[in-house]
Amino acid sequence: MCGIAGVVPLNGGTPADGARLDAMCATIVHRGPDDAGCDIRDGVALGMRRLSIIDVAGGHQPIFNEDRTVRVVFNGEIYNYRELRVELEAAGHRFTTASDTEVLVHLWEEHGPEFASRLNGMFAVALHDSRQQRFVLLRDHVGIKPLYYALTPRHLIFGSEIKAVLASGLTSRTLDLDGLGQFLSWEYVPAPQTLLREVRKLEPGAMLDVDLATSRVTQRTWWHLPTVEGLRGTARRTPAEWEEAVDATVRQCVRRQLVSEVPLGAFLSGGVDSSLVVSAMGPAQTFSIGFDDPSYTEVAWSRRVAESLGVSHSVEIIRPDVVGLFQHLMPFLDDPIGDFSIFPTYLVSRLARKQVTVVLSGDGGDELFGGYETYAAQEKARAWNRIPGVLRRSILEPAIAGLRPRPEKKGLVNKARRFVEGLAHDERLGHARWRLFVGSALRHELFAPDAYEGLSTPVEAHVLALAAEAGPRPELDRALYVDLKSYLSDNCLVKIDRMAMACSLEGRVPLLDPELIELAFQIPTELKLHRGRTKPLLKRVAARHVPRDCVYRPKQGFSIPIKHWLDGELRPLVDDLLASDRLRREGLFRVETVERLRREHTAGTANHSHVLWSLLVFEDWRSRWGV
Repeated sequence: MCGIAGVVPLNGGTPADGARLDAMCATIVHRGPDDAGCDIRDGVALGMRRLSIIDVAGGHQPIFNEDRTVRVVFNGEIYNYRELRVELEAAGHRFTTASDTEVLVHLWEEHGPEFASRLNGMFAVALHDSRQQRFVLLRDHVGIKPLYYALTPRHLIFGSEIKAVLASGLTSRTLDLDGLGQFLSWEYVPAPQTLLREVRKLEPGAMLDVDLATSRVTQRTWWHLPTVEGLRGTARRTPAEWEEAVDATVRQCVRRQLVSEVPLGAFLSGGVDSSLVVSAMGPAQTFSIGFDDPSYTEVAWSRRVAESLGVSHSVEIIRPDVVGLFQHLMPFLDDPIGDFSIFPTYLVSRLARKQVTVVLSGDGGDELFGGYETYAAQEKARAWNRIPGVLRRSILEPAIAGLRPRPEKKGLVNKARRFVEGLAHDERLGHARWRLFVGSALRHELFAPDAYEGLSTPVEAHVLALAAEAGPRPELDRALYVDLKSYLSDNCLVKIDRMAMACSLEGRVPLLDPELIELAFQIPTELKLHRGRTKPLLKRVAARHVPRDCVYRPKQGFSIPIKHWLDGELRPLVDDLLASDRLRREGLFRVETVERLRREHTAGTANHSHVLWSLLVFEDWRSRWGV
């Protein structure tokens, strides 16, 4: 696990010197506190910071091939590196380390750009072939590991985090208004955009290929989710056979990711996904945190699962310094997300890092097996629409919208209000309606006139584009496809990567093994969502290994009491960052709209925590990065 950075001169651009490369790598020391490596050849500068996991003594990067014409820096893990090494040695390649990184240079020699399709792992790779005058950037199947770049007329600059790209001094810090519009709507910026006009994310499963002789840059997608055509003719199975196949595959994927020369553990919330992962690990060290608000803690469930599995479990009840924590975490979010659960993710990572260097999590299970309540909401919306329109629009929806939000995390009133709020958005969004917080109407109210004129991308654009790309799948599978290629990669995986790396902890996600992804997209949709019940198949698998009452309980989610904190512990930050004179001076937002949102939230007549939090994160980001 590492952080990587570098500069590739194009069209006669000035090569980076060691000082520039060192400055870029210095911004990502937290990603790799154990080692550093920098190398500049033929003008191509490659740098890295290393968190040593495999071949601790000998895996120093950059790593070269036998005649030193191919070199690589790499962030992540290749889980099938041992099998690949045997194959490559049989083909005559000579290895000088025991690291997984070294298979990359030899695999490139053997297969060229097609080498990516041979990899099972999480990775962001920068590879330079001086003989062929080729340079490639490569990102894993679903974007577990991050990779950013800026393409200017004279340079390609890349890094594991945006701050490394900015530290090159070779790109601007111009705000991308469209990116901002998307961020406030969805709480993340859909790839390839970021909040900076010149900086882009390399999309999951993509490769950027540079012909150094001509400075020609091309991009292609090297991995796709299974197509509808590709799924036709797959073996038909009974529900019991699907259950057996999923159970066996999950356990195989978890075992594959246990390779490590340093202490390894797992997050254990007590939910279905993390419990299933831990059940496949054997003896393990597990970690969980909770808050003193009982509606925001699951520690009793995590303890029950840990006891049933016989693992060593560490729990911490948190009463955090919220302002101090905010100020500590925001520098790690140079590609910001509005997900509240960055707080508990960081806190459980900090707890885990006291004992282990690698941790497994259950991320990905909801996107593969139908776990989100938004999928059930879409199913309920069809029944709701059968109620006569006059009754719905004139009586039921206004009555529900007028209910006062309850202070607890969920509950019937809060769920009913959120359901009606989602119905107001474009129905073409399907389940994503309940993940949208600034729709077209609020966008018009929120942005100042000049800023609003600069928004050219509709709120719905990336969701509709991905739904179309998914092809003629069943509705639920289209929703899963959209989430896997947007919400998961641009939000959930950003969260686990940044918050774990803030503690110099490697986070692995075995449920996102490509073998399990491809299996999940073959499973009939009624085994992923049935009559409002989410993840029925995966729950049956989990119930084989952990107590049934831990499996068949309401989904709680990994969150914090942010709606209370905004008027409590975080109030000084809100008063500062969302001050009317400050917003008026910046000219992006209508002051009266922000004041109304704050007033309604404080009065308890509406829960605007998602919008207010995203505004808070953005304003801090803007001032922190000088945009």
